[in-house]
Amino acid sequence: MSAPQRGRLKVYIGYAAGVGKTYRMLDEAQQMRAAGLDIVIGYFEPHGRKETIAKTEGFETIPRRVMAYGGSQFEEMDTDAILRRKPAAAIVDEFAHTNVPGCERVKRWQDVQVLLDAGIDVLTTMNVQHLESLNDQVWHVTGVRVRETVPDWVVDEADEVVFVDLTPRALRNRLERGVVYGQDKARRAMENFFTEANLTALREMAMRHTAHEVEEKLAAAPALAEFAGEEARADGVLPALPVHHERVLICLTGRPSSANLIRRGKRVADYLQAGCLAVHVASNPAGREAVERHLSFARNLRIETHVLEGTDIPLVITEFARARGVTQIFMGRSAPPPWWKPFSETIVQRLVRRARDMQITIVAERRR
Repeated sequence: MSAPQRGRLKVYIGYAAGVGKTYRMLDEAQQMRAAGLDIVIGYFEPHGRKETIAKTEGFETIPRRVMAYGGSQFEEMDTDAILRRKPAAAIVDEFAHTNVPGCERVKRWQDVQVLLDAGIDVLTTMNVQHLESLNDQVWHVTGVRVRETVPDWVVDEADEVVFVDLTPRALRNRLERGVVYGQDKARRAMENFFTEANLTALREMAMRHTAHEVEEKLAAAPALAEFAGEEARADGVLPALPVHHERVLICLTGRPSSANLIRRGKRVADYLQAGCLAVHVASNPAGREAVERHLSFARNLRIETHVLEGTDIPLVITEFARARGVTQIFMGRSAPPPWWKPFSETIVQRLVRRARDMQITIVAERRR
């Protein structure tokens, strides 16, 4: 028995709560249901919004799973129940949600992957600030560190990304009218996260990211069509996939700023459609635990990781980069030389001198 064809993923993306992502998703789902599609609600978060709740009328809703944790009861999406029901499509709100401990998977996007693997189409919602690569940028702009994130590759693999837009002024007007939150919560939100400056910056990020997603899919379509056409050649030889000439190397240490470095380098690599590697030169055993966390984070973002040995760090990095065809190197600032060697070169300076044929970006350590 052959495996089911993988389901299709459609992501409705916005820049803040209240722009209308869930309403738009449910509105389009109602049209699908009217056309005869077997579609169910796998998870829906009403937030007390009457207009959105009204859009759920007529849908079969899969009961939530109740989980006990820390002396309290929590409701999570019942992925197994959806699999048993086996609809053609499922509505799954809040893609970036973190499941309560005790669930089979940590994140809701991982539950969605299970549904897609079973051949079930999924419609889901998220905000741009939940993209992993934008985490530092959002924090720098808004002062809020978003804790629930989705790796960029998950959204990149979506079959369709829909940007749901609303001007910041219109969104603040909805907040003032109590459409998004209750009056007290809305007032606090407008004084903090939902300032017009924050909303404008987040909206720009969402627009830029969605435009990039559209460009990538349009660029990939002709290449994939050509590949599909070539696949049936009589000689049976498959053509090579397009070669990306750019390759990005991220140099990791045990410093906390390496997380920002990973996000920045991966985002640039994605925009360039370039290969992305991360490397750590183990010149001493100190800080290995922090390094392992950064390497694991990089692997979760589908970055190829390497640990190299050597005492001459710039030499090791340069030789590795040339062997792997690297064109750009991302690294953090070096610690200043000790006071007794005021004129000695830092690691960054020595690397710049050795790797003159590569572009080197020194990523600033942003602080608020």
